[in-house]
This record gives sequence, C-alpha cells and structure tokens, in this order.
Amino acid sequence: MIALWKKELITFFSSLTGALVIAVFLVLNGLFLWFIPGNLNILYGGYANLDGLFYLAPWLYLFLVPAVTMRLFADEKKTATIELLLTRPLTDFQVVMGKFMAGFSLVILSLLPTLIYFYSVSQLAQPVGSVDTGAIWGSYIGLVLLAGAYVSIGVFTSAITDNQIVAFVLAALLAFVFYSGFEALASVPLLSNADSFLVQVGIASHYESISRGVVDLRDVFYFAGLMVVFLGLSRLVLSSRKW
Repeated sequence: MIALWKKELITFFSSLTGALVIAVFLVLNGLFLWFIPGNLNILYGGYANLDGLFYLAPWLYLFLVPAVTMRLFADEKKTATIELLLTRPLTDFQVVMGKFMAGFSLVILSLLPTLIYFYSVSQLAQPVGSVDTGAIWGSYIGLVLLAGAYVSIGVFTSAITDNQIVAFVLAALLAFVFYSGFEALASVPLLSNADSFLVQVGIASHYESISRGVVDLRDVFYFAGLMVVFLGLSRLVLSSRKW
C-alpha cells in the first residue's frame, strides 16, 4: 500500500498535475486574500484573521480535488492496467487506500504553504500575535477533514468510470451537493420538517462548527464516516470486477 501511495505521488508530480494544483490553489488564494479588493481581502478587513481563506478554500477544492482524483482509477481502466494492479499482492481495500492517501497527501501539500498566511496575519495584528489561534487551528483541522471527504468522493467517482472528465464532473457535483446542496434543500418550504436533518447530512454545518475552534467529536465522526462510506463504495466497485 505504501509503495502504491509513493507511486501515485510520483505520478502526480511527474505529470505536473500535482504542481499545477498546488500552484492554482495558492495563486488564487493569494490574489483574493492579499491583492483583490473585497470582503475576502485580509488588508481590507480591519481584523487579523484568516476567515477569507477558510471561506474560499472549500470552494476551490470543489474543483481542484476532482482534478487530482479523476485519473486515479479512470486512467487505470482506460489503459487496461487496472487488471495488472489488482493482481498485485494487495487487497482491494489496500489499493483504494493507497490511491486515497496519494490524493489526500497532495491536497495537504497544497495547504501547508498557507501557514505563511497565518504567520503574516499574526505579525500584522496589533499587538503582534493577538489572533484567535484556536479558531484558526480549528479551521485548519476542519479544512483537512473536508479535503479528506472530497478526496474519498473523487476516488469513488474515478472507480466507477474509465472517463476522467466524467469522473471529474461527478466528483465536483457530489462534493457540491454534500457541501452546499443539502443546506439548500433544507431551505425549501416543503422540506421544513426535515430541515435540521438535511443540514446535518451536509458538510458545511460540520465544517463551520469545527472552524469555531471547538473540535466536536460528532463533527470528526461525521467526516470519518463520510470517508468510510465512499471508500467502502470504491472497494465494492473494485470487488465487483471479480464477480
């Protein structure tokens, strides 16, 4: 499994996919947080915080994470190397986890340079260092968990098709539904009796809860459960090829 994880990471960077995703994420965040005037701009906000980053990142990952995961299984199927992969001394679960870990690692690598923003905001605060570190670290934890959920969704959509574009579109659509779609449904008058349930099914409420700086185990279990469900479905898809 570790060998597969390393192989996938090397593939990401040898094909420029990894570097491009990281560059796009950092450039767009940098532009909105430091250069483009608006509510997301730290210098225009008047407060030493990273709220703009944690609002923007989930939306950027809606497109960047599917771009990372779309080839994980779809490319193997298209090039007919999936059969060779499945003959290796790895269980289906290990194959799925190796792919997941590679995609997840790449997303985390894109997030690490934003710690420079954390340091910069801390230095800009008056007095220096007077920032809500609890909320910021909570938001980072929430963003890592959200990224893991997106990657697991992307692994699943890549496992069900041999077309990378289809995998990308399905992953982006599913991630959007889980992040914002259920909350939108909760606001429909006809579904008012189930509004609290729909909100809890969606990602946004759990992400926002953790972002307040209080890491509730219920939110952690939600993200862990979401990842388990989609990775389990991915394993089921792989297993079905042997039936």
